[in-house]
Amino acid sequence: MLGSRRLVIAAVAAVVAAGLAAFAVVTLSGGDTGAVEAGPTLRVVQPGAPGQSARTLSPEDVARLSAPPHNAADTEFMRRMIPHHGQALEMTALVAGRSQSPEISQLAARIKISQQDEIALMEQWLTSRREALPAPHANHVGHGELMPGMLDQTDLTRLAQAKGPAFDRLFLDYMIRHHQGAVTMVEQLYQAGGGIEPSSDRLAREVSADQQIEIRRMKETLAKLAA
Repeated sequence: MLGSRRLVIAAVAAVVAAGLAAFAVVTLSGGDTGAVEAGPTLRVVQPGAPGQSARTLSPEDVARLSAPPHNAADTEFMRRMIPHHGQALEMTALVAGRSQSPEISQLAARIKISQQDEIALMEQWLTSRREALPAPHANHVGHGELMPGMLDQTDLTRLAQAKGPAFDRLFLDYMIRHHQGAVTMVEQLYQAGGGIEPSSDRLAREVSADQQIEIRRMKETLAKLAA
């Protein structure tokens, strides 16, 4: 599915680029038209309306014109994935004082860093597009329907009450399920028609890739504990 999505994005970009070429004139700083050369002399000029002057587009203007816009599926994905990651951070916070395994502690630290970074990127994505951020307690059980892979209150209580090797096994089991839920949410994004905008596509792919790498690590660690 993700491979076909890349083809769709490439096709959209090609169509938009063709449209941009229809109204943009590329010149060199000297004013001569000709072959475009790489470097700071490249300018893109948008002809003005009748009676108005032409306008030189900035790189940011060109990027906005050439990139497909985000849609409701993108926004919903970001607003749901932020609290989903938030619950993973709550789970990693339980490791200290309950696990004596250096491997579990290192794993939890990696998850914490990667998901904090992704939360920041998703919040920036929403803010830059003037979309509302999720409610502060959206990751808390009881605030709306549970998203794929999320723990309910019984799960959270059981994890908080566990200690030692029992906690380690339960933490890994729950976190694997939690990460698999995040991968499912990425798949749902594309199924809903999202991920056409390059930024949302890149963020979703990074989330999916990070979660799947960590799933493999956790399954390996769980297998060692069971041996």
